[in-house]
Amino acid sequence: MQRVDLQEGLDFSRIVYGMWRLGDDTDTSPAHVRAKIDACLEQGITTLDQADIYGGYEAEEILGAAMTPELRQQIQIVTKCDIVAPVGRYADAPVKYYDTSRAHIMASVDHSLRLMQIEQIDLLLIHRPDPMMDHRETGAALDEIVASGKVRAVGVSNFKQHDWTLLQSAMKSPLVTNQIELSLSAVEGFTNGDVAYLQERDIPPMAWSPLGGGALMSSNTALTTVMDRVSADQGVDRAAVAVAWLLAHPAGILPVMGTNTIERIKGFSRAFDVDMTRQLWFELYTAALGKEVP
Repeated sequence: MQRVDLQEGLDFSRIVYGMWRLGDDTDTSPAHVRAKIDACLEQGITTLDQADIYGGYEAEEILGAAMTPELRQQIQIVTKCDIVAPVGRYADAPVKYYDTSRAHIMASVDHSLRLMQIEQIDLLLIHRPDPMMDHRETGAALDEIVASGKVRAVGVSNFKQHDWTLLQSAMKSPLVTNQIELSLSAVEGFTNGDVAYLQERDIPPMAWSPLGGGALMSSNTALTTVMDRVSADQGVDRAAVAVAWLLAHPAGILPVMGTNTIERIKGFSRAFDVDMTRQLWFELYTAALGKEVP
């Protein structure tokens, strides 16, 4: 498994296991959760992606129930904060909103550490841009949690360039990634500056929903016709083709793969078996656009 350096002393597996559906499984027992993680580890996938809100604020605790000191030594944990939705511990919230205040960030970090039964988060992301963000307060809070040792590194998710530069301008710690939607069904990031901004700065993007929320696996379109041809030619499934397309990009994208099916988890690394030439990349891109490139 390829690995990517996010900062000195912190590297992630090139493919990340996304745990946002962890609480949706019919079996959330520690043994079953551990079986999923073991299927990742067997392929060298060591990075797990969480968020406080996943599973109605329950997914972190489900992971924590399966945590052991031995397992913690083998994995890197990403989690996120700032979404307050009227479910779980925020059931009394009158409206869904974003909270990037110091008080909320500190409380969220402490909740995540306790629920996952760990002493340090490897990477904390601000989950959504907050139109009410006081960048100086938020930036100082992120610097503070890094200095405290509770978090090794910080980044963002779903930020645009102006959101990134605003927050980074008030920080000493570097933002090390932006987790954004990228897939063959969401190609806009390759032309709207989202990827280019990070690539220019040697900051690896993380890609959420790399299979288009499952649409690339279940739909029948001109794009999936091309994907199926490549699958047949190279002896892989559609998922491997879709992920290989992201992996081939020089920005060093880290796809975040989410499923509760162990057999599908075991197939994550098949993406590295795909021979993704430049011509094939553009054939898939053209099919995704639905038209020839200009």
